[in-house]
Amino acid sequence: MGTMTCSASSRFLAWLKNSHFTPSHRPVLYLTLFLLLFCGAPGCKRHSGAETSASATPAGTPPAQIWKEFSADKAFAHVKAQVDIGPRPSGSAELEKARALIVAELQRNGWKVERQEFTDTTPRGPVKFVNLIARYGGSSQTQQFIICSHYDTKIFDTIHFVGASDGASSSGALLELSRVLALDPSLARRVELVFFDGEEAVVQYSQSNGVLTDGLYGSRHYAKDLAVSGRAKQFRAGILWDMIGNSRLNITLSPDSPAVLMQGILASADQLKERRAFSVFDRTILDDHSPLNEVGIPTLDLIGFDYPYWHTADDTLDKLSPDSLETVGAVTLHWLKATVSQPDKKYVGQ
Repeated sequence: MGTMTCSASSRFLAWLKNSHFTPSHRPVLYLTLFLLLFCGAPGCKRHSGAETSASATPAGTPPAQIWKEFSADKAFAHVKAQVDIGPRPSGSAELEKARALIVAELQRNGWKVERQEFTDTTPRGPVKFVNLIARYGGSSQTQQFIICSHYDTKIFDTIHFVGASDGASSSGALLELSRVLALDPSLARRVELVFFDGEEAVVQYSQSNGVLTDGLYGSRHYAKDLAVSGRAKQFRAGILWDMIGNSRLNITLSPDSPAVLMQGILASADQLKERRAFSVFDRTILDDHSPLNEVGIPTLDLIGFDYPYWHTADDTLDKLSPDSLETVGAVTLHWLKATVSQPDKKYVGQ
């Protein structure tokens, strides 16, 4: 809280001390003092305190068509900021720089951020991973939907890989989503934003006895924690963004996606006349949505897997379009707004 200095109230108190009044005058005098102290008076100056709120509520009525608030340019600026850092593999100092940018922007938009830190064994030895979990408001019990992305880039010894689409595009767009959701605090409190570390396999995706041993480190840890804590039961659905920046956007939905969830996204794409940017892929996709589905949270992967620059040095900013980020952001927001008004149920078994 700020402090106030006020010459008018000081003069009034001095005058009151040197005057004589009967008890019947006290209500009027106290009211006068209250008005001077709290309603303002000539000569008053307010001083801002150092303390700021991480969950400040924006002024004004929440926009009815919130998907129209998503800014392509703002999202692209966040993408560029990530790419400018350079390669950002898990455990690197560069990824810590990326984390700092993400956390600062989330807090600026009123979100509280949890660093979910853990160490896991990889083909290159133990690596420290950090998921970033953002919630709006003080509770961890109001969230019903997860919207997520990975923010690490794959480690390469032979090429300079900055992951403009694969890592930066979805993370930059998710930061813009945090700004837009904050325009509707009631909606924001229903959403958990998650930035996964360690989506990329250190060497290559591999399994042992049917269990993934390289890749999806962050989402596997997050999903397991949700299951163990019991929080998985509170979520109705999840949306994963990955590689959504291609200037020739083609979101390739995995054919094994939860059917009703896929239908909802496609319906929103139809409503916004963006259906051409969505198709069903010719094979299943392993991604950060997989561990969430395994713990009972129906989750859809919005991924532009039809991308010729995937895991090459040419995955650079010039291959991206701000409009593609806006398309995915707007369709997701449209779906979210429509879904929260539906009965509170999961897309279980669909």
